[in-house]
Amino acid sequence: MIRFRFAIPGIILVGFGAFLLLTQARMPSNADLAGLTGMATEGEAVFWAAGCASCHMAVEAKGADQLVLSGGRAFASPFGTFIAPNISTDATEGIGGWSTGEFSAAIRCGFSPEGQHYFPALPYGAYSKMTPQDLVNLKAYMDGLPASAIPSQPHQVGFPFNIRRTLGIWKLLFSDDAFVIGGDLSPQQDRGRYLAEALAHCAECHTPRNALGGLDRSRWLGGAADPSGKGRIPNITPGKLDWSEAEITAYLTTGFTPDFDVVGGHMAAVVDNMGHLPVADVQAIAAYLKAVPPVE
Repeated sequence: MIRFRFAIPGIILVGFGAFLLLTQARMPSNADLAGLTGMATEGEAVFWAAGCASCHMAVEAKGADQLVLSGGRAFASPFGTFIAPNISTDATEGIGGWSTGEFSAAIRCGFSPEGQHYFPALPYGAYSKMTPQDLVNLKAYMDGLPASAIPSQPHQVGFPFNIRRTLGIWKLLFSDDAFVIGGDLSPQQDRGRYLAEALAHCAECHTPRNALGGLDRSRWLGGAADPSGKGRIPNITPGKLDWSEAEITAYLTTGFTPDFDVVGGHMAAVVDNMGHLPVADVQAIAAYLKAVPPVE
């Protein structure tokens, strides 16, 4: 009994040490970026496919103002409300002073330059699949966008979800940089998989989550509760979505369903993003969606 009593502090110490080890921000080496040169013209397509403006432009921004990434848009969730930060080229309030390595650590791994974990409201779980060349191209394009001195607003997230250190364990449990849909894909389906799973991060909205916010990959794109608590985001697998590839392509480029209903909500921004891509890329996404295993 006496030995056990003396062992308790040691057990607590070891447990605390293990917690610190598991939750530390492990900065990547970024060795795969060495020697790459970013091309802004190529990065523009990555920017729109990744939906950067959809989240980080000011509320109600139109036209050229969509490229002023001042942040401020609120995204409700069961864990609190996340406020999109300023990611403009302003060196003080935005990310204008970031190196390519720091940009990569944030986008692909969810680490801030200060060594903190970012909340997965930034879909780094999807962006981790981004190719190194696309990443440096994206940074080259974003480096040419307007600056905004509007300060980022704090997230409205309460205890215990506001403890960023615990996100290290969340990442260990739920981060996976492997593609979900495998099998013998055609080159077009493979391109669509990259666009849908990595850049456009479709699963972040269309896949159900567990109690801790991890994606349920067994029901990939099978529909989910709206994070705001109002309504549902639809199942877009062949188990529910019976549109043809041509109809999916038309919807993503025009905003009209086969029944001539009009796109609404956040999907309106997605359709706007798709309008900046080559039609071949949108067709590739449609081909990928038809190859996804059906979820009833």
